Amino acid sequence: MNLREFKRTGHWPTLLCAFLYFDSSFALWTLIGALGVFIGQTFHLSPAQKGLLVSIPLLGGSILRIVQGAATDHFRPRKVGIAGMVLTLVPLVWGWTRSTSLTDMWGIGLLLGIAGASFAVALPLASQWYPPRFQGLALGIAGAGNSGTVFSALFAPRLAEHFGWRAVFGLSIVPLLMVLAVFALVAQDGPSKVPPKRLGSYLKILKESDCWRLSGFYMVTFGGFVGLASFLPIFFFDQYDVTKVQAGKFAALCVFAGSFLRPFGGYLADRVGGVKVLSFLYGAIGLLLLALATLPRLSIALPLLFLIMAFLGTGNGSVFQLVPQRFGKEIGVATGVIGASGGLGGFLLPTVMGSLKGLTGTFGVSLLVFALAASFAMFAMLRVRHEWRTVWTGDELEVAV
Repeated sequence: MNLREFKRTGHWPTLLCAFLYFDSSFALWTLIGALGVFIGQTFHLSPAQKGLLVSIPLLGGSILRIVQGAATDHFRPRKVGIAGMVLTLVPLVWGWTRSTSLTDMWGIGLLLGIAGASFAVALPLASQWYPPRFQGLALGIAGAGNSGTVFSALFAPRLAEHFGWRAVFGLSIVPLLMVLAVFALVAQDGPSKVPPKRLGSYLKILKESDCWRLSGFYMVTFGGFVGLASFLPIFFFDQYDVTKVQAGKFAALCVFAGSFLRPFGGYLADRVGGVKVLSFLYGAIGLLLLALATLPRLSIALPLLFLIMAFLGTGNGSVFQLVPQRFGKEIGVATGVIGASGGLGGFLLPTVMGSLKGLTGTFGVSLLVFALAASFAMFAMLRVRHEWRTVWTGDELEVAV
C-alpha cells in the first residue's frame, strides 16, 4: 500500500471529523463503565447488578446502531451524526441533574446508546471517500475513535474523586459541544451516494449469510473489546483491591492498546488479507484468555489484558476491512447490523462476568467462557474461508482472503 497515495485520496478533514465524532461518542458511551465503581458504591450494587449497569449502554448502542445505520443510508451520514450528538445531550443532562436511583441509571445508560450508535455513522462517512484498496486503513483510522474509552477510563475517576460522579456527566457536555461544532462546520458527505430506499428494504441484508457470519466474528472482537473496556475498572477494583483511580489507570492502559491498534488491523488486513489476520488473532486471544482465567497476580494479569485488548482492537479493524467489500452498496445498514452484533457482544460479556462472579465467587469461569468463544471463532473463520474463495472474486478475493 502506498501511504502517500492514501494521503492524496479521499477527504482527510472528513476522515478527521469521523474520528473525532466517534472518539467523543465512544468516551460517553462507556462513561458509566468508567464510573461503575463509584456508582456501585452509591447504590450498594451486587456483582450481577454492577455487570448489568455497565452493560445497559452497550445494549442501547447495539439496538440503535441498526436504526442509525439505516438512517445513514437514507439521509446521509453528516445529518445523522449531527442529530446523534444533539440527542446525546439528553442523558448527560439527566445524569448530571437527576440521577437519584438505579432506575435512573438504567434509563441514562440506554440513552447513552445513542453515542454508541455513532459507529454506524462515522464509518460510512469515512468509507464513502475512499476506494476499496484503502478501505481497511480509512475505516481503521475512523474506528480508532475507540480510544475515547481511554479518556473516560483515565479521567472520569479522577474527576469523580474531586467533583463527584454526577458532575462528570455535566463536564462531559463541554467536549461534546466542541466536537459538534467542528463536525457541523467541516465534515462533508462523500461524492458517491447510494439512492435512498425504503427503510424496510434494508432488512433484506439479514437474509445474507455473510452478514450473520461477519456479525458473529465482530461480536467476539468488538464485543470483547468494549465489554472488557466497560468492566475492567470493576474487575481491577474487585479482584486486585486497588484504588478507584488505580483501577481506571490500569483499564485505560489496556484499552489504549486496543484502540490505537485498530488502524493497524485494517492496514494489515489490506496487505495480507482479513481472514488470515483474524484466524491468527482469534487463536491468540483464546490462549491469552485461558492464562488470564487462572487469575494470576496483578503483575501478570495486566500484561495479559494488555495483549488481549491489543489483539481485539486489531481484530476490529480486520473485520471491517471485509465489510465494505462484501456490502459496499449497503455500507450504512451493514455497518449498523454488524456493529449492533458487536454491541450485543459487549452487553453480554459484562453481564455474564458479573452474574458468574456472583454465582461462583470468581471471575475465572467467565474468562474461560470467553476463551472458548474466541477459539470457536477461529475454527469458524478457517471453515468459511474456503467458501469465500469461491464466492468473492477478483480484487475482493485478493484483499479479503
